[in-house]
Amino acid sequence: MTEPERLQPEPGPDAGLDEIQTDIDQTRQQLGETVEALSAKLDVKAQARQKVDDTKARVVGTAQSARQKAGQAGPAVPTLAFLAIAAVVGIIIWRRRR
Repeated sequence: MTEPERLQPEPGPDAGLDEIQTDIDQTRQQLGETVEALSAKLDVKAQARQKVDDTKARVVGTAQSARQKAGQAGPAVPTLAFLAIAAVVGIIIWRRRR
């Protein structure tokens, strides 16, 4: 719901039919919006569904972020591990030949 509009004063006693009808229409619209807002606050199932949807979206976003971070760091780790193993094997072979 948006910020409540300022209530305009009621038409005076010398108001014409058009002004009175416009005031009635505005009052009906404001009343309808108020009833809609109250209904939304009282609809527990809709609020629960919205909370579940928000939580799902947050979890999916977190998972995607984690996958992206893992993908960025992923290739460097196996390469470094391979180089470390190759260095150890090289040192072992070199020592045995001495």
